[in-house]
Amino acid sequence: MADYAIERHYHEVAGEDDRYLSFLKKVIKRQAALIAKWQHVGFIHGVMNTDNMTISGETIDYGPCAFMDMYDPATVFSSIDRDGRYAYGNQPYIGGWNLSRFAEALLPLLHEDEDEAVKLAEEALSEFPEIFESEFISGMRLKLGIFNEEKDDKALISDLLNLMHTHKADFTNTFKALTFNQLEGSELFQAEEFAKWQGKWQERLGRQEQSKEDARELMRDNNPGVIPRNHRVEEALEAAVNGDLSVMVKLLEVLANPYEHSPEQAEYCKPAPPAARPYRTFCGT
Repeated sequence: MADYAIERHYHEVAGEDDRYLSFLKKVIKRQAALIAKWQHVGFIHGVMNTDNMTISGETIDYGPCAFMDMYDPATVFSSIDRDGRYAYGNQPYIGGWNLSRFAEALLPLLHEDEDEAVKLAEEALSEFPEIFESEFISGMRLKLGIFNEEKDDKALISDLLNLMHTHKADFTNTFKALTFNQLEGSELFQAEEFAKWQGKWQERLGRQEQSKEDARELMRDNNPGVIPRNHRVEEALEAAVNGDLSVMVKLLEVLANPYEHSPEQAEYCKPAPPAARPYRTFCGT
C-alpha cells in the first residue's frame, strides 16, 4: 500500500533507497502547507480525525467545517467538538499529532530495527512545527503585501492578530480593509495600538523594492473578498429544504471568485448578525 501511495502521489521518491522516510517527510510538508492555508483564510475543518487527513495534502470531509467571522483562536463550530479540540488555533497541533500516528504506521518500513525506525520518525516529525510556521508566516506576509523576509515579520503578524482578537475584529474583513485602505467602521481601526501597528507596517512596506501599488495588488490576490459566511450558508440550506434552490445558486455564484472583489459581493461580506451567533455545524452540514 505504501508503494502504491508513493507511486501515485510522490513518484519522485519511488527510486530512493529510503523512499518510505522520504514519503513521510513529503506528507509532513504537504500537511503543514495545507493547514497553513486553512489558517490564512480562517477555515476551521471541524473534524480532524486521522481518517480525515490525506497523504496528498488535500482537504476532505467538509461536513462540519466553517469559516471564522470574528477572529478568535478558540473558535470552534462543530457540535460534537465540545472541548475545542479542533478549534482554529489548535489545528496545527492536531495536524502534528495526526502525522505522528501516520509515522507509527510506517515504522516497520522505515528501518528493520524498531529503535532506529522510531528515531528516524521522530527526527522527521520534529521538523513539522518549523515547516508549518514558515508556511504560515510566508502566507501572512502575502496577506500584508510583503514580498521579502525580515526577522521581525513574525512579531508584526502576531501583533496584528493579537489586536484583532482584543478588539473582536472580523478576520476576513480586517484584511480586506487593509487591502483597500478602508479603515473605518471597526473598533480595531480606532484603537491607538492599531495606529502604532499601522505605522510599523507602513515602514515595513517602505523597506522593500516593490511599490505600494504592487503591495496592494499582492494583497488583493491573497485576501478573499468573500467567504461562505455561516449565516449565508444556513440561509441557503433553509431555502433549499423548502424547495427554493435560487439562494444556494446565488451564493455559489458569489463564492466562485472569492478574490474578485466585485460589487456583487458586498451583501455577502457582512458578518453574521448577533442573532445568528453562536453558529453550530453538524456532520451533515
